[in-house]
Amino acid sequence: MRHRVRDGSSLASILRLTQAESAAFAGTGVAFPLAITPYYASLLDPDNPDQPLRRSVVPTIHETLRAQGELDDPLAEEADEPVPGLVHRYPDRVLLLATESCSVYCRYCTRSRLVGRGHAAGETHGEPVRYRRWEAALQYIAAHPEIRDVLVSGGDPLTLSDDSIEWLLSRIRAIGHVEIIRLGTKVPAVLPMRITPRLVSIIRRYHPVWMSLHVTHPDELTSDMGRACECLADAGIPLGSQTVLLSGVNDSVPVLKQLFQKLLTMRVRPYYLYQCDPIPGSAHFRTSVATGLEIIRGLRGHTTGYAVPNYVIDAPGGGGKIPLQPDYCVGRDDDELILENYQGRTFTYPDPKVHA
Repeated sequence: MRHRVRDGSSLASILRLTQAESAAFAGTGVAFPLAITPYYASLLDPDNPDQPLRRSVVPTIHETLRAQGELDDPLAEEADEPVPGLVHRYPDRVLLLATESCSVYCRYCTRSRLVGRGHAAGETHGEPVRYRRWEAALQYIAAHPEIRDVLVSGGDPLTLSDDSIEWLLSRIRAIGHVEIIRLGTKVPAVLPMRITPRLVSIIRRYHPVWMSLHVTHPDELTSDMGRACECLADAGIPLGSQTVLLSGVNDSVPVLKQLFQKLLTMRVRPYYLYQCDPIPGSAHFRTSVATGLEIIRGLRGHTTGYAVPNYVIDAPGGGGKIPLQPDYCVGRDDDELILENYQGRTFTYPDPKVHA
């Protein structure tokens, strides 16, 4: 973490920057902070600006252009914060934003308004202040027995110290009505050496704990990431993946099929494929929704069902995750449904109409 690439000159020392990349650092510099771990930097192609991993973490001038409909807080999370850092949108679960720090800052980050800014109380004043912020969230959770599921995210909670992680997990687990804890992280893909035996032993103490891994492209699935996932899975931590659909990065059936199939070999179940959220400067990353639907059609039936994630839009304005599927129900004939399979062939299924 101390040796991360944090500025344009450091980036230029390891990559041959294009004009579009260099221009991102002109004037007042990039609007959204830059950070790339040495490990992840070693995966970047110094000569190819179109390499998927490079595009996802290296700023370009395009992210300074704000398109119609782009918002600082597109998911309206702040409107659903009963206390700072806790989002209560769904009836039985909450999102706890434990930190504003990540080891690598993805250029399409949903929370680019928050992460890496260095102004969070917990980031600037140390653990005691951070713990006080967490205390308010924990008190709210304890006072609401309908909350059975706590997702700890951020930022990336695995960038916290082992002691901080244990403090937080132990306090959540002490709340009797919380059934499961989930951790959202990209650490196994960008800083796999963080998955140490001590960290894994801490997490397994507070089972059931699930983990959602942010993965972008098959090139992230190195032997180092594989070992990190093996350590987590062997500790009984169920692993799922979350992938953002990104134009020119992973927006094709062959790329995502390879990604999802290889994740399964690492014992990671593909969970969500997200339509890219409309944060400021993200237009160059966003595909059409039709592209996402065609990708799901190209996966369903053409690979194992475990390798097909849920394609969702996290609705702007706070509507929550809305699943999208190609329409396989193509009509009705009297008391039968007409269905289309993955080959384009049609079949009927008995489904009598209900008469009043």
